Amino acid sequence: MSVGALVAVILLAPLAAVLASLAVRRPRPSEYLNLAAAIVAFVAVLALLPRGLAGPYTFWRGYVIVDALGCWVLLSVATVYLLASIYSIGYMRTLGLDARLHRYYALFAGFALTTLLGPLMNNVGVYWIAIELTTLVSTFLVGFEHTRESVEAAWKYIVVVSAGISLALLGIILFYWAGSLTLGATYDLTWSTLRAVGPRLNPTIALAAFLLVFIGFGTKVGLAPMHTWLPDAHSEGPAPVSAMLSGALLNTAMVGIARFIQVADAARLGALPRTVVVVIGALSLLVAALFITRQTGVKRLMAYSSVEHMGIMTLGFGFGGPLGVAGALYHMLNHSLNKSLMFFGAGDAMHAFRTKRIGRIHHVLTAMPVAGLLWIAGAVAITGAPPFGLFLSEFTILRAGLAGPNAWAAFVMLALLIVIFIGFLNHFRAMYFGEHPQMAAVEKHPRMSGTAFWCVLPMWLALVPLLALGLWWPRAFSHYFAAIAAQLARGGTG
Repeated sequence: MSVGALVAVILLAPLAAVLASLAVRRPRPSEYLNLAAAIVAFVAVLALLPRGLAGPYTFWRGYVIVDALGCWVLLSVATVYLLASIYSIGYMRTLGLDARLHRYYALFAGFALTTLLGPLMNNVGVYWIAIELTTLVSTFLVGFEHTRESVEAAWKYIVVVSAGISLALLGIILFYWAGSLTLGATYDLTWSTLRAVGPRLNPTIALAAFLLVFIGFGTKVGLAPMHTWLPDAHSEGPAPVSAMLSGALLNTAMVGIARFIQVADAARLGALPRTVVVVIGALSLLVAALFITRQTGVKRLMAYSSVEHMGIMTLGFGFGGPLGVAGALYHMLNHSLNKSLMFFGAGDAMHAFRTKRIGRIHHVLTAMPVAGLLWIAGAVAITGAPPFGLFLSEFTILRAGLAGPNAWAAFVMLALLIVIFIGFLNHFRAMYFGEHPQMAAVEKHPRMSGTAFWCVLPMWLALVPLLALGLWWPRAFSHYFAAIAAQLARGGTG
């Protein structure tokens, strides 16, 4: 199958699920339609992945690009979409919302479509539109349960993120204006055009534009101090939606930051852009450490962990070089797997104990033996402990930082990772082995018949590759990361 045909399959599969779910208007067919779309999209992405090394390819009058960086992000997004689609079947049946489930699956597939669309956009302005579409669709998913807290979180999400994205649009306009001084009043604002004209951009305008787009897309990524929407949205949406927000949406926005760092390098703006990126990455780690150690809500704990790991990924791209880029990309996939596992476990715990409060969740292994074992394994993994994949990616990013001009950030990262390791696992120690007076008031609720399989299966599917990627760094991945690092270093050729 040609590259263009694979791209069409990746985008048309979730679109078909959207239309079919709205047409059938029944929960069970909608579940399986969405799952089928997720499987088709995942297989198509796997087939497209090796083609990215031979790219970049452009399609549809240059609006779509297939390159190695975009394909890697697609892999992370499609993986989470598949896992969350499986988990949705079990989790959503327990909420008693069958009358509206066809709308949930239509929105869920639509959300997947927008997150898959972003990394494929070659025109910078259209990429911004794709990112804004992710906001519009996912807002309805955040507030899907129609509780006061979820509706408030949805409003906060769309207001804060849209404000940040507006700054990104202003930065894109500045980039376009700076380019027009050289290329004329009208031209195609593609990533390759922006990189090619970079050395001739006015440095002051280009620097201001970069800072605006970094703040704007950094808001979408959930970097501190622009992260304020993230804890509420992640904690109030249904667990599969939280997994998609953390493991798919944030990566779709992160690819924009990576490409704009490349543009800043091409514009020869000096060390300031990368220094700003590194500082914000370190600040995100600091904020995450402070909130993780004092957290009382189980899903908010996972949300601040997302702030942490987006900060780590940002440090990787900020450090740059083959090691920094490889570490950031490996971290992206590992985090997508790991955070999916963590939100699935949180969803199971919330169902079993009917609470989001860490202080009211105890003896987890008694209430959910299999899911509880998988969840605590994921908790060890998410802190960057061996032998899981995040250990290798974090160690690689640390090596990149120590070898570069921002070595101070590597030491800050190491210190904060130790704090987060202790704080995060202390919460799990309390939930698994602690004794509290509140425990007597907690009634454990068994799952509906037939739903446990759908909830436990994606946890296994996330944990097994997470462990494998910690024990073995595939040689093919090294070649892939080296190709992306070389493309980013030379300013690209698309």
